[in-house]
Amino acid sequence: MTKYIAVVGAGELGTHAVLAGEALKTAAKTLGWPLAVEVETETGVLEPLDPAAIDSAEAVLLVGDVSDARFGALRQVRVPVTDVLHDAGAALAGLSGAATAPAAGLKIVAITSCPTGIAHTFMAAEGLQEGARALGHQIRVETQGSVGAQDALTPEEIAAADLVIIAADKQVELGRFAGKKVYSGPTKPAINDGAALIRKAQAEATVQGAVAEATEAAAPQRVGVYKHLMTGVSFMLPFVVAGGLLIAIAFALGGIYVFEDQYAGTLGHTLFQIGSKGAMTLMVPALAGYIAYSIVDRPGIAPGMTGGVIATTIGAGFLGGILAGFIAGYGVLLLNKWIKLPKTLQGLKPVLILPLLGTALTGLLMYYIVGTPTAKILAAMTAYLQGMQGSSAAILGLLLGGMMAIDMGGPINKAAYAFGTTLIAANVTEPMAAVMCGGMTPPLALAIATRLFASRFTAEEREAGNSAFVLGLAFVTEGAIPFAARDPLRVIPALAVGSAVAGAICMATGVQMRVPHGGVFVLPIPNAVGNLGGFVIALLVGTAVSVVALGLAKRRIDAPAPAAA
Repeated sequence: MTKYIAVVGAGELGTHAVLAGEALKTAAKTLGWPLAVEVETETGVLEPLDPAAIDSAEAVLLVGDVSDARFGALRQVRVPVTDVLHDAGAALAGLSGAATAPAAGLKIVAITSCPTGIAHTFMAAEGLQEGARALGHQIRVETQGSVGAQDALTPEEIAAADLVIIAADKQVELGRFAGKKVYSGPTKPAINDGAALIRKAQAEATVQGAVAEATEAAAPQRVGVYKHLMTGVSFMLPFVVAGGLLIAIAFALGGIYVFEDQYAGTLGHTLFQIGSKGAMTLMVPALAGYIAYSIVDRPGIAPGMTGGVIATTIGAGFLGGILAGFIAGYGVLLLNKWIKLPKTLQGLKPVLILPLLGTALTGLLMYYIVGTPTAKILAAMTAYLQGMQGSSAAILGLLLGGMMAIDMGGPINKAAYAFGTTLIAANVTEPMAAVMCGGMTPPLALAIATRLFASRFTAEEREAGNSAFVLGLAFVTEGAIPFAARDPLRVIPALAVGSAVAGAICMATGVQMRVPHGGVFVLPIPNAVGNLGGFVIALLVGTAVSVVALGLAKRRIDAPAPAAA
């Protein structure tokens, strides 16, 4: 009978390690396997492995952050503690596979992408590369970031791949992977544990259907409403950034009345027209069009963008654009399903029938049913937000700032960010200030805390503090993720309270942010920030609050004990 051993460690979370060890014993007993389990805690080692057991074992399961130095050439499988707590039997099944797995690894190709294309995209790529290296697989990762695709996959690499992994928080085109085993999921699992995601992809990947007819609308992958919305937001952002900065530069050159006709022909007036009447005008249509694109692919773009233009025309703004995108996307999806044509006429479907009927359907619903009520809701919400003062403004800032630090780039963070960016189009810029200030605070606080309270952080974390400081200045909240992943119960609340305070101060003091990204690098641009002093004070106070909270919450880290012989 195959003999296995396991070593479990969870750092400061010793209770988790003990629970994982018991779960493994129970699962092994159910399977009828002899399994010796060693549990490493802060207070010592429970049931240390006998050297004879190590010598006679065929494979070892390493759970959590434990050393493999004792096991030499013994076959090893490493899994996180959370995987064992979730399904100990599956973890043991992976151990069994280690004894029979072929030496040659898989050839994997992957794509990573997130709505802003800045941090999660590249952190997910790094996580997958490290996971593949640990498992002995070959991997090539294409990153679809803010400047487009980098390290693009070649047709030859795709053809040779055994597995395709899509780690993305927005819609990714899958047509080139027809006939390949494809697994799709968000970026967060790749960031947290790339190896675990690869194992999950091996078990759950499905064959991507070939496009039977080039003229058919692509069959969309089933994804959630949030992912469709984030796809729209990601395509909208460049218009907001370009338009907002051009308007700010125009004000700097010609004053706050540069948009008036008396300044026509001047550089400031022209830049204002480009930013306001050009880029910003396309913001809502882009949002709506690419929400629809995420749902139904290219046939949804024309109906969605048309619905976005109508939303702007009738005063429904970004709320109308969001509704138009979903109406267009799901409307075209249903039309594609219901309309059956002879094979000889299939070519008319994506280029004539679906855009025509989809645009008509979206436009009629926007004009006759959806548009007017949405415009009234937007007008009421805009008036309310613009009139917020004192405690009510502070409460909204408290909420938005705290949301930015809860999951640092995850759904809650992105919901707050989307709220702030879309309100810029309605000329409500205070929430964006709270969002940006609240998002900058976590990495900055951690960077400072690693210097002030060095004994409470590992050497690796202290080194990561340098990059976290730069990421915080650039409004990349994801710089705090490695710290939060290691000690979430202490780090996340400490960061959230500081971000909430920063957001509350921004809203209470009327700070305005006319651009959706850039961090401190947009602060020197005239008129990009209203009440710059208030923003700086909020950032300093929020960061200080989180630093103090981290100092109180984090425990001192003692030098690690030497591994048992």
